[in-house]
Amino acid sequence: MKKSRFSEEQILGILKEQQAGLPVTEICRRHGISDATFYTWRSRYGGMEVSDARRLKALDEENRKLKKLLAEAMLDVATLREALGKNF
Repeated sequence: MKKSRFSEEQILGILKEQQAGLPVTEICRRHGISDATFYTWRSRYGGMEVSDARRLKALDEENRKLKKLLAEAMLDVATLREALGKNF
């Protein structure tokens, strides 16, 4: 997964500029991002504080690890079932 040029703190700062009344096109031009990126950030981080964004990132990381563990366990179970099926 590609690492973002912007940290969560920077993204929230950019979103706060829009809340302060600056036009979206001006903000996007100033920071070198597209309108689509801005609106994606707004849908994901809108109304959050920095601590909330950090917590969200930690939860996403934990979710990724748990999904990986589940996939490995399911693969192990499938392998064992296949091996036992051939023996009997």
